Amino acid sequence: MINSKDLALKIAEILDKKGALDIQILGVAHLTSITDYFVIASGRNVQAVRTLAEDVEDQLAEANILPRRKEGMNESRWVVLDYAHVIMHVFHPEERNYYNIERLWQDGSNQVEFVSIDDK
Repeated sequence: MINSKDLALKIAEILDKKGALDIQILGVAHLTSITDYFVIASGRNVQAVRTLAEDVEDQLAEANILPRRKEGMNESRWVVLDYAHVIMHVFHPEERNYYNIERLWQDGSNQVEFVSIDDK
């Protein structure tokens, strides 16, 4: 069984390899009881948002890791995959800017370091 931090990093890695933008991992266990980590990213457009979410879901399913719940796949403006201890949010840029969930959940010390393949 994969631990929650490793799952968050794995989701971020999949998103990164598939071209997601501005990937952030926030540790939120000390702020809420609903999950341990948020993985937040953007897709360039509606199709990219859907494809990113589908790719994460498909690749994790190969390891028998299935979401408890998923929301937003039809509209693909904000897709959420809930893996219990990790919740992934993939946004269209307009929705990400509008909802700005990083501002709501970031406390200055809870960002998990993730290095994009573009920065390696």
